[in-house]
Amino acid sequence: MARGTEGGRTALVVALGGVALIVFVALFAPVLAPYPADATGAAETAQILRPPSAAHWFGTDELGRDVFSRVLYGARIGPLVAVAVVTASLLAGTAIGVVAGYFGGWFDELLMRLTDVFLAVPALLLALALATVLAPGPVGLTVALTVTWWPWYARLVRGETASVVGRPYIEACRALGLGHRRTLMRHVLPNASTPLLVQASTDVGGVLLVASGLSFLGLGPQPPTPDWGLMVEQSQNYFTTHWWIGTFPGLAIMLVAGLCFLLGDVLRDRLDPRHIARPTQRA
Repeated sequence: MARGTEGGRTALVVALGGVALIVFVALFAPVLAPYPADATGAAETAQILRPPSAAHWFGTDELGRDVFSRVLYGARIGPLVAVAVVTASLLAGTAIGVVAGYFGGWFDELLMRLTDVFLAVPALLLALALATVLAPGPVGLTVALTVTWWPWYARLVRGETASVVGRPYIEACRALGLGHRRTLMRHVLPNASTPLLVQASTDVGGVLLVASGLSFLGLGPQPPTPDWGLMVEQSQNYFTTHWWIGTFPGLAIMLVAGLCFLLGDVLRDRLDPRHIARPTQRA
């Protein structure tokens, strides 16, 4: 068997296994966490700024809270926001893109010019502006990022749909008198969805990085929420002396984003015919 094929299978197993682990941690964080995420009682005060140890694997923060427990609970916030943003953007962008690509004409021009208006503004700048206006928290952060993310899906779906609509079997559907709704749902959208799956898998990691950056700036979840970006921001004054407070949340962000990027690459190699490697011929 080709070495590239074996490598692709290994990468797929690693990516899917890592994503499954993150989902498991997010679902069972209250069971897995050895300490409460936001407790600040007398017991915690006695454990302020303790380094990693057998009692506290990732150490404790400036309030005596267990960093390991807060990192586990953080899997319920940052990744969930990223998935919510990608899902909402995917639905909105797909609806706009498939309608524009299928019907074409002035309708296509109108929708694509609207999309261009959003694309003309730098995504991070628009997200910053919206997050500042909206109430800080996971919901406001999700809305702000969704508004900046859907145009990319609309553009992608519009191009794929326009390509599919020009194929003979779509003309045959029209000749047979199939309605627009049935043609779109059964023939156009399934054949234009492969790039969406790849893009969405990769975008979860990208959205997580941006969401963590906004949380770092104070525009996401607010204290005492155990959000990874917020935890990194709160560790600024202690990083040179108590490195563990911000290091482990930062590593969690990098790990989840990296797994999402890896999953997107593997899906692209397996689903996109242009990237499928040919098997090595044996002598």
